[in-house]
Amino acid sequence: MRAVVQRAGPSSVLVEGETVGKIKKGLVVFLGVGGDDEEKDCKYINDKIIGLRIFEDEEGKMNLSLKDVGGEILCISQFTLYGDCRKGRRPSFIAAAPPDNAARLYERLCEMLRGEGVGVATGTFQTYMQVEITNDGPVTILLDSEKGF
Repeated sequence: MRAVVQRAGPSSVLVEGETVGKIKKGLVVFLGVGGDDEEKDCKYINDKIIGLRIFEDEEGKMNLSLKDVGGEILCISQFTLYGDCRKGRRPSFIAAAPPDNAARLYERLCEMLRGEGVGVATGTFQTYMQVEITNDGPVTILLDSEKGF
């Protein structure tokens, strides 16, 4: 499971011109589910997202977590995080999970995050979306449950 985590101000996701999810402050998470991913991968990503200390404290140091600042999460499913561009110019998505498994694990991660007491807004799975992000910093962190990076 891979996640791109961006510290963000006001952000939203639109489907067919309608806002389906939005946050005021917190994290925008783009989530890719791999073909071999399981519940343990959700747990790993959940724990990392909740524990990341990437918000500034009163001294300007990145020392506070999402919970510490009362932030929210906008979680967007993005299978293209498993795009393999090592050969040729068109990405291969063979390593991405099939839609039914990806949807199940995406929903499971969102459920886990909500269980942490954090507000979670989402996009619409397997739909063309437009994401508007106010990237704060910018601060962008890459997470991988296989610990590839």
